Formats: sequence, C-alpha cells, structure tokens
Amino acid sequence: MSLGVSLFLIAVGAILRYAVTYRSPDIDIPVVGLILMIVGIIGLIVSVAYMIMSTDRGGKPPVPPSPPRDRDPYR
Repeated sequence: MSLGVSLFLIAVGAILRYAVTYRSPDIDIPVVGLILMIVGIIGLIVSVAYMIMSTDRGGKPPVPPSPPRDRDPYR
C-alpha cells in the first residue's frame, strides 16, 4: 500500500466517522469509517518504514584499485 492510498483511506474513514450523519439500519457507517482509518494508519506506518529501510545509508561506493603497471614509460 502506498502513501497516497493510505492517506486516502484515512481521509475517507474520517469523513465517514465524523461527517456523515446518515444512519443505516444495515451498516454502522461510523464503524466502517473507523476501520478504514485504522487500515490507513497501519498502511502509512508500513509504507514509511519500508521507505526508511530502502534508502541508501552508505556513502560513496568504494573506488576499485587501479591495476598495477608493469613498467614506467618515462624510464
């Protein structure tokens, strides 16, 4: 799950949880919003952790040693 999808789920969940006043007899809309927010937060944490772990922590790659020269051309 990417950052965008996680943020979208959090936003939709918050809208369903706090802004929708319609009450359905079949489904509890605030609970659906809470579930979407929880899934979005978990996805956000996993996405950020994956991005932190995949960054390059090393410096410059080591320079390979130059090949040995058999003779000096200026001798």
